[in-house]
Amino acid sequence: MRKIIVQEFITLDGVMQAPGGPEEDTSNGFKYGGWTAPYFNEADAEAQKLMAKWLEPADLLLGRKTFEIFEAYWSTHADIWPGIMEVTKYCVSGEKEKTGWINSKFLKNVDEIKKLKNSGDAPLHVIGSGNLAQTLFKHDLVDEMRLMTYPVTLGQGKRLFDVGTIPAAWEMIEHLISSNGVIFASYKRAGEVKTGTVG
Repeated sequence: MRKIIVQEFITLDGVMQAPGGPEEDTSNGFKYGGWTAPYFNEADAEAQKLMAKWLEPADLLLGRKTFEIFEAYWSTHADIWPGIMEVTKYCVSGEKEKTGWINSKFLKNVDEIKKLKNSGDAPLHVIGSGNLAQTLFKHDLVDEMRLMTYPVTLGQGKRLFDVGTIPAAWEMIEHLISSNGVIFASYKRAGEVKTGTVG
């Protein structure tokens, strides 16, 4: 069975919208696009090493909007992200059915995602793709999360944990705090939520 790994840039208040640039996603009047940029620090070798590890080539599972952003940019900037052209890019969409971007395939619904998840053992990485991520959480299809939490609050914008997130327990399996306060944390699914009384 293939692991589905959700990998996201988020703020302290859970916003994931448009981390990469001002024009990336301005829907609903969002004006803080590019909020990660001031925190990228090439001098932080350990953070760069972990980021490179998390971006090692792997098949991608993307929502339509993120797929189209990636398609427009990475198809002509493959030198920055080695392997992006060779991996399979799965786009989940009820509308889009074809592309010129090599090694791309299209899925229409959750049943097709489940079939793909059961089709082998190579992991599937979800990046961005907020609506898709929420669908995956809702159907308990996420095996791991890799969250890069930035020391900023925005108060508005699309959030990673929103409609349909089910109660679930997670175990931290890797972590790092960068020199400028970005928290890198990887979690794996750890069963159901347990409750009790403190003290």
